[in-house]
Amino acid sequence: MTAHYDARETREQAAREAELFSGLPGVLRAAMAAPAYAERLKGCDPAAVTSRAALAGLPVLRKSELPALQKASAPFGGLVAGPPGSFARLFTSPGPIFEPEGQQGDPWRGARALFAAGFRPDDIVLNTFSYHLTPGGFIFDASARALGCAVIPAGPGNTEQQFELIEAYRPVGYSGTPDFLKILLDAAASSGRDISSIKRALVSGAAFPPSLQAEIKARGIDAYQAFGTADLGLIAFETEAREGMVVNEDLILEIVKPGTGDPVAPGDVGEIVVTSLDPHHPWIRLALGDLTAALPGTSPCGRTNMRIKGWMGRADQTTKVKGMFVRPEQIAEIGKRHPALGRLRLVVTRQGETDAMTLKAETAAASDVLREEIAASLRAVTKLGGVIELVGPGALPNDGKVIVDERS
Repeated sequence: MTAHYDARETREQAAREAELFSGLPGVLRAAMAAPAYAERLKGCDPAAVTSRAALAGLPVLRKSELPALQKASAPFGGLVAGPPGSFARLFTSPGPIFEPEGQQGDPWRGARALFAAGFRPDDIVLNTFSYHLTPGGFIFDASARALGCAVIPAGPGNTEQQFELIEAYRPVGYSGTPDFLKILLDAAASSGRDISSIKRALVSGAAFPPSLQAEIKARGIDAYQAFGTADLGLIAFETEAREGMVVNEDLILEIVKPGTGDPVAPGDVGEIVVTSLDPHHPWIRLALGDLTAALPGTSPCGRTNMRIKGWMGRADQTTKVKGMFVRPEQIAEIGKRHPALGRLRLVVTRQGETDAMTLKAETAAASDVLREEIAASLRAVTKLGGVIELVGPGALPNDGKVIVDERS
């Protein structure tokens, strides 16, 4: 596979950035027509938000906030200006979080992810994501049909009936979780059913460790990973280069320090924040709670957009210590109070029958005075005391973890 979905994938990154940020002011104006965004973005001049630096000055909207916002102002939390009836489909996901599907073609931006995984027009695709109330099945269904594929809307489960469909229609492609693909393969092997027509897969929604990747490959299926959410659709996807995931077009992806809206240094692990350019249902700096890191350079596959390492864990590391919640944004606040510090990591343990905290802080200027100042900040911000351990620059892992709970 060497072809690309369209010429936009291989354009100069500067041209892509120019297009994204020339369109952003109009999207911001559309967002501010909705009451919740009007309040959040009060004082924002959309015409001035034409760069990543300017965008980073806007507040982050955390996905974890959505259930409460939507409960207070159903169904979309005051973040959508148009009526619910202006959308094509209306879904719910655990939370609950309510999500609409747009009327446009390929509303979840998934066709190019399928193309990168080897799917082509006239392919038949077995789609095993759920079609029941949640958007998963429709995300991949709409994406495959936008590419020109025919879709078997199988959903998960009921393997015997799925075998009948596979043997009759001979699908070449599979979309679903990697776990269910293995279930299908194992069940077919044990019952003597023929599902050998499936040669490629786009998987998402669950871990796909190297051991399972190798097993699926050994069984004749070329499987690729995609990263997406029920709010935004397909955000990034794997290509034949197998070097991280390429960010999808028409999205602005930032990586920020967990608990903040501040961009991380290049290569550092941080939380994914996405801005979409859909004026009907805009997302402005939606923080997903997922960790990743950017890869340098461009992909050998020829696609020039930003690359990420893929999913690297959760950014929401909130934990309870002595009956009180300690949050990543509190640790970030301590860092802001002490500019001489680099990475911070709060380690929570047990000493006897009592919770204990140790704040590890990178610095090139260690001193007893600094240690005491940080201890005072820790108590002021969290209302809890703890030990301060100063370490050298680069001593803490670059894994995005701000709070580590080591209590058994």
